[in-house]
Amino acid sequence: MFSMPLTGKSVRLARLSRPGDGRFLFVPLDHSVSDGPVVSAAGFSGLVKEIVEGGADAVVVHKGRARMIPPDLLSRCSLVVHLSASTAHARDTDAKVLVGDVEEAVRLGADAVSVHVNVGSDTEAAQLADLGTVSAACERFGVPLMAMIYPRGPRIADPAVPELIAHAANIAADLGVDIVKTVLAAPAERMAEVVAASPLPIVIAGGGDSGREFLALAATALDAGCSGLAVGRRVFTSPSPEQAVRELAAIIHGHVLPSGPSPRSQMAGVL
Repeated sequence: MFSMPLTGKSVRLARLSRPGDGRFLFVPLDHSVSDGPVVSAAGFSGLVKEIVEGGADAVVVHKGRARMIPPDLLSRCSLVVHLSASTAHARDTDAKVLVGDVEEAVRLGADAVSVHVNVGSDTEAAQLADLGTVSAACERFGVPLMAMIYPRGPRIADPAVPELIAHAANIAADLGVDIVKTVLAAPAERMAEVVAASPLPIVIAGGGDSGREFLALAATALDAGCSGLAVGRRVFTSPSPEQAVRELAAIIHGHVLPSGPSPRSQMAGVL
């Protein structure tokens, strides 16, 4: 049986899927930079605990917020440090800039990093250059890289066109990314075309549909070959974040992961 050589990147990639099935449920909490607080200061640890208990594979936060996560929670959930930022108050909200680097993320104990790129934005060139720079650093440090890459900007009439999404995914592949987070095609069944054109696993962003409609669309995307979901707002605005995550985890992994050690802690005994 073929197995991937043991490297820092392969070990960290394995941690990103708690059941080890190659599927992912990421819960981004980086909205506090773009839009404002997602929860009270006192409630942050409790929110992360609910996310972990619900069965999320990883949380996505900025570097400063990563320092506020109780270390014991990260024995059962991976940490992705987001390196890009912009705010809702900017003249151009699609213009993302780097606010962290891979070395900082490694010092924080990150299992992966993420970079945001808006293809079709006025600052696309700078964002692509940043992605290339981070990709090179990820290779040096053995850290997986997720690109949050979207067709978005004044030259994009419809971001849900499958050909545009496939182009974005292939930009990510060509620049050295490991996992693509992008938008859902319309109709959702056409994500099969995007998956067929992408050499990388594709994770679908939360999107704008609500409740059961989103769960149905998520199931369709997974049936089309997508590798998971990245859902933030639906989780942290839910009356029960743990239940919201549990429902998503059941769709992605086919079951709810019981509380217990993650691949991170299991590997600790053999490395």
